[in-house]
Amino acid sequence: MKNIHELMDDLHVDTYLTIDDIPDLDLYMDQVIQLFEKKYAATKRNEEEKILTKTMINNYAKGKLFFPVKNKKYTKEHIMLISMIYQMKSSLSINDIKKMLSKLNEKITEKEFHLEELYKKYVTLNESNVGRFRENSVKINEEVMEEAIDGDDDLYMKQLLLVTAFTHMSNLYRRAAEKLVDEIEEQEHFKKE
Repeated sequence: MKNIHELMDDLHVDTYLTIDDIPDLDLYMDQVIQLFEKKYAATKRNEEEKILTKTMINNYAKGKLFFPVKNKKYTKEHIMLISMIYQMKSSLSINDIKKMLSKLNEKITEKEFHLEELYKKYVTLNESNVGRFRENSVKINEEVMEEAIDGDDDLYMKQLLLVTAFTHMSNLYRRAAEKLVDEIEEQEHFKKE
């Protein structure tokens, strides 16, 4: 097993799409896919994994996860939204993501909201989260090393405990995010009544 610091480095957890990575001109779907593939290539689990596909983008568009595309070109705002969707899709359902982004899409299309400022704050939080993740992972690893059962399969037992600890933390964060989605949906429901 690699040490925890090597594991963190191999994950490339500090990889995300910044404002500077997104061109100021509108892109066709293939260009959007290339942008994401190039940026997130190091984060792939294996070579066969696809970061973003035409089918995914079409499903996001059909599901109204982002405001309509004009002339088959994606604006900087579309790319920022797709980036946020990319991060959320591993933890939330498409339906939950739609609930989260519907009000934001509405604000963008009504021209009363500029997404770039929110996206900069999103990237800043990502940077902070990377630091917290690294720090917490080291602490969890230390606890696992203390709790591990000695024996023939010592390495395996440590890996097993570390996997279960990481998945448990992931589940806790996912459940918290789902609870917030539900709260937002309830608030929107009460506003309509």
